[in-house]
Formats: sequence, C-alpha cells, structure tokens
Amino acid sequence: MSYTSDTVQIVYQNGVATITLNRPKQLNAFNEEMHHALAAVIDEVAANDKARAIIITGAGKGFCAGQDLGNRDPRKQVYDLGQTITEFYNPLIKRIKNLGKPTVAVVNGVAAGAGIGIALACDIVLCSETTKFAMAFGKIGLVPDSGLTWQLVQLVGLARAKALVLTNATLSAEQALDYGLVWKVYESSRLMSEANKLATNLAYGPKLGMSLTIKALNQATTNSLEQQLELEATYQREAGYSDDYKEGVTAFLEKRPAVFFKESNGGKESQS
Repeated sequence: MSYTSDTVQIVYQNGVATITLNRPKQLNAFNEEMHHALAAVIDEVAANDKARAIIITGAGKGFCAGQDLGNRDPRKQVYDLGQTITEFYNPLIKRIKNLGKPTVAVVNGVAAGAGIGIALACDIVLCSETTKFAMAFGKIGLVPDSGLTWQLVQLVGLARAKALVLTNATLSAEQALDYGLVWKVYESSRLMSEANKLATNLAYGPKLGMSLTIKALNQATTNSLEQQLELEATYQREAGYSDDYKEGVTAFLEKRPAVFFKESNGGKESQS
C-alpha cells in the first residue's frame, strides 16, 4: 500500500481478503485518514491475486456510522460537502462496485448514512440479528449520498425508498432482510464464521466467470433487454475460452468436484 493507517486493517487467508474499518470508538465513522487508508487497501486487493473474494466489516460494535461529524462543526467553519462527496465517497463506492471480485459486506452492528451505502455497494450483504440500518441524513438536513438514492430505488422501489429516507427510518435486521437489503441474518456469535465460509467458497470458485457475472448483473440495472442479451453473448464467449470453463466441464464429465483454486508450492494457485 502507498498509504498506511491503523484506521483500516487487512488480513489475507484462503483467498479471502478481510478489510476491517478500525475506528471502533467512533463506530467506524469516516475521517479523512480512514478515507485515504480504505482507498489504498481496496486498490491493493484489486491488484493482489491472493485476494479472490473480499469481506468488508467493522471493528467493535458498529459497521460504519457514516461521516464523523466531530470535526465538522458548522458554527466554526463552512464546509463544501459536495467536494467531500466528489473527492472521497463517490470514488469509494466506484472502487467497491468495480473491484471485479466478489465482495461481502459483514454488517456487524449499526450502519448509518454512508455506512449503508458502502454495505449496499457490495455484492452480498450479511448482518447480525442486532444490526440497525439508520437512514440518518434528514436528521441533519442533508441528502442521502454514497449511492443510496440509486441503490434504495433499485432494491426497494421508489415509493418505499422515499418513505425510508424522508422519515429517517431505522430498519432492524429482519426488516432489512424483508426489504431485500441483506442476503442473510445470523446470530452475532455466528456472523463472521458464516461470512468466512461464504467468502472462502466464493474465493474457490471460477474467478473469471464470477467477475463477468458481477459485471453483467451490475449493467442489467441500466441496460435494455437487447443490450443485456448482447452483453451475455460477449461475456459468455470470453468465459468459454477460459481454463475455468475447461476445468468445470472436465470435472463434470469425470464426475468429480471442479478445482478452480488449488494448492501449489505451499501456497494457493489459481486455475484462471
């Protein structure tokens, strides 16, 4: 990494890169240091072949409480929040969405404001039974950011999205599951073990096929059916020439599990 900081930690294991937001006393709310650190870590895992799947979670009792308002007192200084969004939050959401590797948000506690946007930018969202999703922007006179105005409409529909943000709703884990914001809810004691199991399974899957699948699904939200059909043909052509496809079909014909990611020289080696 070109930027190091204790505000973000990273661990590699079994093809999984676990990124932990590490400002637990502030419920992992963002300051400028953490923004720089997280950007550097995401760029690192994007380029690192050891990272075939990514977990993003938070230290302590919270996932991410959004922006740290402790140094944003408008009585002392006027801030250009548009610049903050353009310089930090927008690039962060794009980094996560464009990783090209499966991402799992493990929401281990409160997610508020931009913290929800970060979770929803991931491909799969898991949370604990005690998790709360707080739509808090309206309480301080702001507009939802970090992609939330787009993500919420896509996931829950326009009418429900308006109601959630205009009433500054706080969703329980079960409500978030019912609304389609999360994939599964676990007991707090099981959350990380289940997340690691899921991420490891993703890491051992077909690298290229999953990357192309993520890209195709992301583009489906804005493509027409005709455009999507053409995209599927393009991506399927690319996947069909891959070693992963050869291994998958060979394993099927030989009636054995496919091996896309295997041990080699004491380490892990990709088939693709």
